[in-house]
Amino acid sequence: MPRVFNVIIERDSEGYYVASVPELRGCHTQAKSLDTLMKRIREAIELCLEVEGETMPSQEFIGIQRVWVET
Repeated sequence: MPRVFNVIIERDSEGYYVASVPELRGCHTQAKSLDTLMKRIREAIELCLEVEGETMPSQEFIGIQRVWVET
């Protein structure tokens, strides 16, 4: 049965795309292109699930909120 995960994608100061999966502790990767990034994050998810034994409790996605702070 397929599972769906939320993936956060950011771009760092050197132009690399960085992906992380909040539901899976330590699940992240980076790449120069979005196509490569998506392939790598799928691989990272599979590895994280293999290590965790797929016994992780599911979490409910609520949303994303941007917060601006004056510095």
